[in-house]
Amino acid sequence: MNKQMIKAAHIVAVGIILLAGLVIVAWQVKPTSGQTQNSNSSAKGNKSSASVQASGLSSADRQFAMDVAMDGMTEVQLGRLATQQGASDSVKQFGQRMVDDHTKANNDLMQWASTSGVTLPTTLDAKHQAMVTKMSALSGAAFDKAYAKSMVSDHTKAVAMFQKEADKGGDSGLKTFAATTLPTLQEHLTMARALPTGNGNGSTNASTNSSMNANMSGSKSSSKNSNKSKNSNSNMSSNANNSNRR
Repeated sequence: MNKQMIKAAHIVAVGIILLAGLVIVAWQVKPTSGQTQNSNSSAKGNKSSASVQASGLSSADRQFAMDVAMDGMTEVQLGRLATQQGASDSVKQFGQRMVDDHTKANNDLMQWASTSGVTLPTTLDAKHQAMVTKMSALSGAAFDKAYAKSMVSDHTKAVAMFQKEADKGGDSGLKTFAATTLPTLQEHLTMARALPTGNGNGSTNASTNSSMNANMSGSKSSSKNSNKSKNSNSNMSSNANNSNRR
């Protein structure tokens, strides 16, 4: 009986020792696992930070670059349409200016992107393609009117966008590009407003000037005729007086 009790006590003691060992092992494994998770999280965070730092761009700078690339391609395509489908020489000449200047600006932006690790769009998105398609269906005076209106609106927005980037941009290369291109865009806006139908003033001024010139010409002609008539009447009256005296 005593032997059985001693044996049972030994078994219980061994069980207690084994259980204590398992508890100790589990306690050591848990912190290690937590440290591994923290290490993985830290690695991911560092990788994300490195990616942001490598690009060197804020979300605002990146969006500016993407918008400018898309708008620039659109201006070139619309400019080509203007040289082919415009009615007035001023619209055709303005369209060619858009092709030349925006092609240069697009190349300058691509050069910046190649050194900054930024991938710019190379084809128009659905929105901008729809604009080109709509304009391509027009010709003559209808094209001139729609094109001039679009150029005034587009360049008003572009000037504001480039001015903001030049003043507040975070990337030095992009700021320089914006500041360098801004004067050209401001000139484009002035030219667009001067187009025959840029804001309604072109055709109105032409009509007004024509009418004013016609009125002035008529007034001068009437004044000359009136003076001739007065001189003729005066001469006739003088001759009559001389005749009566005789």
